[in-house]
Amino acid sequence: MQRFVNPPLSEWATILQRPESDVSGLYESVGSILEEIRKDGDMAVRRYTEKFDGYAGGDLLVTPQEIERAETLLSDELKSAIQVAAGNVEKFHASQWQLQTKVETQPGVTCWQKSVAIEKVGLYVPGGTAPLFSTVLMLGLPAKIAGCKEIVLCTPPDKDGRINPAILYAASLAGIRQVFRIGGIQAIGAMAYGTDSVPKVYKIFGPGNRYVTAAKQLVSLKDTAIDMPAGPSEVLVMADETANPAFVAADLLSQAEHGAGSQVILLTTSPQLLDQTLVEVENQLKVLPREAGASGALNDSRAILLTSLDEMMQMSNLYAPEHLILSVKNAAGVAEKVINAGSVFIGHYTPESAGDYASGTNHTLPTYGHARAFSGVNLDSYIRKITFQEITEEGLKSLGPVIEKMAEAELLQAHKNAVTIRLESLK
Repeated sequence: MQRFVNPPLSEWATILQRPESDVSGLYESVGSILEEIRKDGDMAVRRYTEKFDGYAGGDLLVTPQEIERAETLLSDELKSAIQVAAGNVEKFHASQWQLQTKVETQPGVTCWQKSVAIEKVGLYVPGGTAPLFSTVLMLGLPAKIAGCKEIVLCTPPDKDGRINPAILYAASLAGIRQVFRIGGIQAIGAMAYGTDSVPKVYKIFGPGNRYVTAAKQLVSLKDTAIDMPAGPSEVLVMADETANPAFVAADLLSQAEHGAGSQVILLTTSPQLLDQTLVEVENQLKVLPREAGASGALNDSRAILLTSLDEMMQMSNLYAPEHLILSVKNAAGVAEKVINAGSVFIGHYTPESAGDYASGTNHTLPTYGHARAFSGVNLDSYIRKITFQEITEEGLKSLGPVIEKMAEAELLQAHKNAVTIRLESLK
């Protein structure tokens, strides 16, 4: 990790720059594959599934028997852990329902809004170097709670067409019945355009590599909505002299192990904590199975010594991290000052991995500074708010002249006439 000591405010933006990948030709190559899928449907999906995943079989839909069999392939301990996580995720997201309230804005004029589920949603779950079955819970359970009528899940197979059984078990718990062994660009294209096998959906959710991200961005231009811009994972840890260096190092490495492109940031007011944490990072790194990937992320990461808690918060809000860990005294009070972050972890005993798996919050979060403008996935991500209004005769008599005057000022005579003709009928 690169070390900085009390950098001036003028240098913060430069220090906090995220890793940039070479995207030259990326959107052109992804766009050409998407166009083939639009034209050729399943034929193109199968072609690219064989090319990228090595699976040459013709069956894209996972059978109910495969989903049932997956449960028998998992240990009772893992199934129990997934069940606990699912229960917490379901409980937290179910609490996000908002009661419908009617408001009389003035006598005779009543307005309200109703939450309506998106009818068809597509979920993408990576399955390459790490089978992210936890993402199935994070995406599938809110869709189920919202009441989406059709939930489609795509995830890449191995060369024999198998899907990790934990992914299938999590899908079963989330009530997902349409699981397709399709990964990458071809999965996004299939869900965006629809094929003979894969239904077209209205919104696509889920993380992925830069090819998946580019595909989501391209289809969102005119074909289907997406959850949010997303990129490599990141965490920022704010730590003071009360923090445990081993805890802090473990939190940094938990995101660094996602590999090169990810970034971790340590902000601290304690020189001793900074030194001890960097030693711990080196020691813990040596025993990680993903040491090479974590080392790549650490090359683009920063450890920064600042003068005060206020400075740390100012820098954190400027960075707008996907994950923010507050390993400081009075962490709950400090959390009140957070403006830009995807998800916040308060106190010394709240690791980021709790949110990744089992605390109940969603781990599908905005990265690359998009937390300044985007929320993470939540129940609202799966619903639309439709507004309603009802005006009585007396209400129109009162509000009508206001509408007429405004429409006339905007030179929209037909708008005015729609009110005037009604008012005249009431005379």
